Amino acid sequence: MGGLESVFFDSEILIVAGAGGVGKTTIAAALGIAAAESGTNKVLVLTVDPAKRLADALGLVGLSSHANRVDPIQLNQAIGHEVPGELYVAMLDAKSSWDELIKRHAPDAITRDKILSNPIYKNISSRFVQSHDYIAMESLYELYISNAYDLIVIDTPPSRHAIDFLDAPVKMADFFSSKLLKWLTLPARNRLLMGAFKPFYQIADKILGAQFLSDVADFFLLFQSMYDGFIVRARSVSKILESPSTQFVVVSSPEAAPMQEAEFFISAINQRHLNLAQMVVNRTLPDYFRDPGSIFVAHKLQDNFEQIAKDFLVKGKKLKYISETDLPPGRLEALVERVFLEISGSFLNFSEVALQEAAEISKLAVDEEMITLIPHLNFDISDLNSLGKVAVHLCSSQSPFTI
Repeated sequence: MGGLESVFFDSEILIVAGAGGVGKTTIAAALGIAAAESGTNKVLVLTVDPAKRLADALGLVGLSSHANRVDPIQLNQAIGHEVPGELYVAMLDAKSSWDELIKRHAPDAITRDKILSNPIYKNISSRFVQSHDYIAMESLYELYISNAYDLIVIDTPPSRHAIDFLDAPVKMADFFSSKLLKWLTLPARNRLLMGAFKPFYQIADKILGAQFLSDVADFFLLFQSMYDGFIVRARSVSKILESPSTQFVVVSSPEAAPMQEAEFFISAINQRHLNLAQMVVNRTLPDYFRDPGSIFVAHKLQDNFEQIAKDFLVKGKKLKYISETDLPPGRLEALVERVFLEISGSFLNFSEVALQEAAEISKLAVDEEMITLIPHLNFDISDLNSLGKVAVHLCSSQSPFTI
């Protein structure tokens, strides 16, 4: 087995993480296809707001936190043979997932309804960036304890730092025990202080809008009723992340900025004693641009393009695959020379970029066999067929990085 295929049999959770814009969602979806093809019985890919074409390819219609099975007939056709496993896909909708969380864990119906109708809650659950990170962890926890799937592949939310996803439960728990929150909710918890705080609230409402601070205080006071549950689940999620059956796949493209983000995330995984399964570098140039023999030939072609062009024309005319044209004398020879020069120059330019990519990749603090390269593909990832081709690269014995 090569690439990531062996990981599927040792894992219950694969967490796909990395900077935004590196093809993380595509890799997560392709991993799901590869896992189902390898024989994992039931695979779920939980993705975060995929591009429309990718959502259409996976059969996702609208926002849904409920898992949809990818049509097995279409999946078989895309792969070219019968796929033994079942592939399910769900799209993380932060707002509906938060609503489900409140409904499950509110202490009573009155508290539940007050939280759901609070305007501060509506803004936090749909717009607050950290809420995506936290609810992704909550969703992972609920899916894991359901035992409904043999493998869960989770596409982490786009964050400025991928590590935010790992720290979200702890940060949320810390916030609910913070001094700021205690200060905001103190008047609501102490009637004697309500009168003393009233002038401040009136001034704040004039600046921030009517009832703003009151809504904030009411929301967090209600939310604190679920504080113990947040703490318990934060600890449970930490245990899940630390389990040997939870593996991380870090995705990057070969540019400097996302590679630095990947290095930072790998370091954070190691510091937390978590399990790195593979580093996937997406959209790399093909390895023949790094081949010393190819580079040597390109240099020879560039240095001797005039003589090579003449030899090419002479041989071509003899073999009848180059015919005489109406071009002025010497024009055909000049064009052939120009083509050979452009080809060799372009190849060497691409080679320089490919070698720079390789140098960037070699800085990663991981063993070479844990690095998988996905080349630039000359087609859009817009259907199951194209996703299947990415899955082949992920599990190919030729994928591990060599320089």
